[in-house]
Amino acid sequence: MNSPVIQGLNLNAPSYVKNARLIAWVADMVALTKPDAIYWCDGSDEEYQRLCQQLVDAGTFRRLNPVKRPNSFLACSDPSDVARVEDRTYICSEKKENAGPTNNWMAPAEMRALLQSGQTDGTPALFDGCMRGRTMYVVPFSMGPLGSHISHIGIELTDSAYVAVNQKIMTRMGKAVYDVLGVNGAFVPCVHTVGAPLAAGQADVKWPCNKTKYIVHYPETREIWSYGSGYGGNALLGKKCFALRIASNMGRDQGWLAEHMLILGVTNPEGKKYHIAAAFPSACGKTNFSMLVPPPAFKGWKVTTIGDDIAWIKPHADGKMYAINPEAGYFGVAPGTNMHTNPNCMRSLDKNVIFTNVALTDDGDVWWEGMEKDTGSVPEHLIDWQGKDWTQAIAKETGAKAAHPNSRFTVTALNNPALDAEWDNPNGVAIDAFIFGGRRSTTVPLVTEARSWMEGVYMAATMGSETTAAAAGQMGVVRRDPFAMLPFCGYNMSDYFQHWLDMEHKLEESGHTLPKIYCVNWFRKGDDGKFVWPGYGENMRVLKWMVDRIEGKAGGEDNVFGVSPSYGELNWTGLDFTPAQFATVTSIDKAAWLAELKLHSELFQQLAYHLPKELEATKAQIEQRLHA
Repeated sequence: MNSPVIQGLNLNAPSYVKNARLIAWVADMVALTKPDAIYWCDGSDEEYQRLCQQLVDAGTFRRLNPVKRPNSFLACSDPSDVARVEDRTYICSEKKENAGPTNNWMAPAEMRALLQSGQTDGTPALFDGCMRGRTMYVVPFSMGPLGSHISHIGIELTDSAYVAVNQKIMTRMGKAVYDVLGVNGAFVPCVHTVGAPLAAGQADVKWPCNKTKYIVHYPETREIWSYGSGYGGNALLGKKCFALRIASNMGRDQGWLAEHMLILGVTNPEGKKYHIAAAFPSACGKTNFSMLVPPPAFKGWKVTTIGDDIAWIKPHADGKMYAINPEAGYFGVAPGTNMHTNPNCMRSLDKNVIFTNVALTDDGDVWWEGMEKDTGSVPEHLIDWQGKDWTQAIAKETGAKAAHPNSRFTVTALNNPALDAEWDNPNGVAIDAFIFGGRRSTTVPLVTEARSWMEGVYMAATMGSETTAAAAGQMGVVRRDPFAMLPFCGYNMSDYFQHWLDMEHKLEESGHTLPKIYCVNWFRKGDDGKFVWPGYGENMRVLKWMVDRIEGKAGGEDNVFGVSPSYGELNWTGLDFTPAQFATVTSIDKAAWLAELKLHSELFQQLAYHLPKELEATKAQIEQRLHA
């Protein structure tokens, strides 16, 4: 194949790249961003090792102790580039109302002038020459198993080798993607730059980024443009940008769901297996729940992981909803992860891991807050995530954390000892139940089953959570996070609610029993300010009750929102949890709920445009039951 030559720079497209639209697009982006070189990633292990070594040589990566963490690395970012930047994230739909009131919007033409073509006052476009002095990596990736009818392909152009190696872990990345893409296959174009061009002879920094940041999605043309950040969800464009914001638009148009959900398999002692998809806002225990280890009292029960963060769910001709995990790895929050909270996750971090913004021990291993529960002590000395000396005395004096609260690990799903045998099944797995849950210290009970699909959609639409470090901004404030999708839905949230309501009719037409919908809250606190429910592996007790409900073995008790378990319906073997404690986590405070419903009204006012009338009607029914 004759590779086009732009400004004397050969595109070097490998002969196995046969998609003319792709090659033409790369040529256009090279002309715009002006990199010094182009490298087409093939996804091989040799390439991964070479790029990791390149990052070590540049000072971006530090190779960890090969005995303690074989083939593992630590990256420490610029302190200004540590989390998703929701205030700089845009949905540039043709009409503002299509983005809805919960998304930042800019007219596509205005955004393209800013990023691509330059502005009328002569201000140059941000992407014009943004890769000067750097290499452009062409990263081909499949979200979901290669060739699955539920999967979709993306190509990310990036000037960050950190992004390229993380994408190798997080997606099915490499040469085989081009075979699926073929001559005419569709792909989502993703352009990413750290926004730090280098002049001739200029020395680079360890973590290049730019104070100016834009994370931009064009839903109609299915494009993603990311400027200025080298961090996680802002830069690994297969993750939140493609798998949720763009895919939610694809799902709405094509009749499927792209959700911020884990997927797990739960098998009972008789060998009967169920699949559950669960949505929790970031840092509310999604990864922990997806890798749950049942307590000793649940002998013969098995929980396996299909995905820990994102689910793509498509209705099938048999009337069931089939889900895949579009990712191939975990980009998890490190602090708080330990052998108590998530033993399977800790075991998966033994080798071949990229850590970002955790602390470094004196013997070349990693450490973060929460690991002291495993070792019984905090190290005397560490190098913190900003490269500074850290001791317990310094922490006491300044409050400085050794690891950033949103520090991360990137690891392949294959490392997970609880990986489900079906995790890579191109047909997906049939979903039996949905779970929704936020972090609420009061009001919301431990578990409720919706009596109808409508009631379940209401629960999910009004979900709230106390904020954590995964999103930049104030912590500990209750914010509404409908379906745990508020930062990730690529279109108007009210239209998204309608899409969920429409799914019921779609499935009913094919005669399928709808998946049950549950609302959970592991985070209720007592008068002493401490969590009452022990959580983690003990959540198996609630999960088993859900399975009992699916099998028709548990009666439950009606409340104003749905059905909850009685104390006697949960297996308490091995856990000292009294009926009084159970009442604390399941009680419904009438006054608190009347106040809560006022907050629901505020949400519905904000989302008034296209808000389904059924949600207002459901709210009125709940109010009626509360007053009864």
